[in-house]
Amino acid sequence: MRFQWDWLCLGVLIISSVTAETENEDNLDADVEGEDFDMQYQEAEVEKDKPSIEVVYQTPKPTGKVHFTETFDGGLSGWVLSKTKKEEMDGNIAKYDGRWEVEELKENTVPGDKGLVLKSVAKHHAISAMLMKPFVFDNQPLIVQYEVNFQKGIDCGGAYIKLLSSSDDLNLEYFFDKTPYTIMFGPDKCGEDYKLHFIFRHKNPKTGEYDEKHAERPDVDLKKFYLDKKTHLYTLVLKPDDTFEMLIDQTVVSKGSLLENMVPPVNPSKEIEDPSDKKPDDWDERPKIPDPNAVKPDDWDEDEPSKIEDPDAVKPEGWFDDEPQYIPDPNAKKPKDWDEEMDGEWEAPQIPNPKCETAPGCGQWVRPMKNNPKYKGKWRAPMIDNPNFQGIWSPRKIPNPDYFEDLHPFKMTTVSAIGLELWSMTSDIYFDNFIICSDKEVADRWAADGWGLKKLVASANEKTDEYDFKTTDVCKQIRKGEFKQEGEEFEDDEIEEEKENEDPAEDERREMEETKRELIKKMGREASFSEDEGEGGEDIDDEEEVADEENDIADASQEEGDMSNKSDSEDERKEADEGTGDHPLQSVRKRRVRKD
Repeated sequence: MRFQWDWLCLGVLIISSVTAETENEDNLDADVEGEDFDMQYQEAEVEKDKPSIEVVYQTPKPTGKVHFTETFDGGLSGWVLSKTKKEEMDGNIAKYDGRWEVEELKENTVPGDKGLVLKSVAKHHAISAMLMKPFVFDNQPLIVQYEVNFQKGIDCGGAYIKLLSSSDDLNLEYFFDKTPYTIMFGPDKCGEDYKLHFIFRHKNPKTGEYDEKHAERPDVDLKKFYLDKKTHLYTLVLKPDDTFEMLIDQTVVSKGSLLENMVPPVNPSKEIEDPSDKKPDDWDERPKIPDPNAVKPDDWDEDEPSKIEDPDAVKPEGWFDDEPQYIPDPNAKKPKDWDEEMDGEWEAPQIPNPKCETAPGCGQWVRPMKNNPKYKGKWRAPMIDNPNFQGIWSPRKIPNPDYFEDLHPFKMTTVSAIGLELWSMTSDIYFDNFIICSDKEVADRWAADGWGLKKLVASANEKTDEYDFKTTDVCKQIRKGEFKQEGEEFEDDEIEEEKENEDPAEDERREMEETKRELIKKMGREASFSEDEGEGGEDIDDEEEVADEENDIADASQEEGDMSNKSDSEDERKEADEGTGDHPLQSVRKRRVRKD
């Protein structure tokens, strides 16, 4: 008997130690996980206080031959403000007195990087500068590139540039809207009309006069470039093969041919309509005519009206015949300043009759109208094909006396200056990093040092804002007053969870009791077997018996431990499922409250 009791105590001790060790590991894991999250939260707080990105700005420098560059980092040196007025306008409205400033961007600032900013509203602005070297349209492409940022969006106004034509009398102090230019390029917007201009002035080889040729509108929706308050890069590429490309942020938004995609076309038609040709009087261009042989049917009555009174209609019950639909407002009073001699006899304003609100109607009842089944309308003869139809008349064609053929419109007037002549209803339009060259690689590297840096800073700031919104700001809200409330909610959740877990815990205890009873029975059978064997005179090796019994107890303990671990893991999975969607702090705190 003592032998059985000793083995029973040993088995219970082993089972208890395994269960306690499992619970300690769970508590330790929960504490470690909570501490890890606390550490991550503290690191997030530290990272939030750091700047989103640290940049060291250096003024861009061209890497090849250029005709013009401007970063405005050195101010407005070389730029000339216009002192003239617009023609055909009166007074101060015609003055080019709009203010320009050199300053940094208001948002996504790159320290040290400055640009030219249009500052005035509803004013005419004009400023220009000479190129370092005139651009001659021969066998090299023309690349014009610059940055624009509508810092306040744009209601109505432009941000385009003009490449001024070379001439002996070009004076930048008198730069205005009529100053001859070769190319106009850039964004423009008024109302809901978003444009990207590419206009060049073409010289008629026969008359010597200049006409504006406009590129066809891009198929791309340009709205976002005008309203997102970001810096965008505008590029025009003209090639000696008479093709062009317009790019925004180094992506092509429009391309075509100077010979095929300009409005009006560069080259006029070879033939035109003869202005002296007149349509003959007997020319019949009617494809259909009324049938002359048709006769109106005898029973066709044109006098029948289209609507008649409905004879089956009945006046609704409760109709107030003697009540008008509108009555004078009983609460209205004649104004004190009412002069009957000047204003006439005063009458109170009319209001709906309140007695008619619940009635089907008021006033004299009139039968409703309905469609007249006998109505046919005025009779008309049916239409037939016109046997004398001669087709739609058009004047004959004659050779165009103004015809010419310019096969290379790329050969434009030489450019010697760049200018901005603008009017806007929105201020703070930002310009920066102008470049005119012939090498696309030079323009791309120039863009990388200027616009590319602005884009990098803007992208980093956007990611920082998104991170702050998703993590730091949420944590701030919890720390600033909801922690106590959430703690109370967590405790309530724990009470509910413990109630839900009462049955599984009871099941575990029952399984442990059954395992103990099975272990006791097993040890009792083995002890009885050993006594029987002793009575039979057979010797049993005590060491082997002890080893076998220890293995049985260890197996039972392992089985019980596996059962306990399985139950714990199922509880943890249930907690994880219930905690899905909760804030990380919430899930950790739930686990720690329960373990404590």
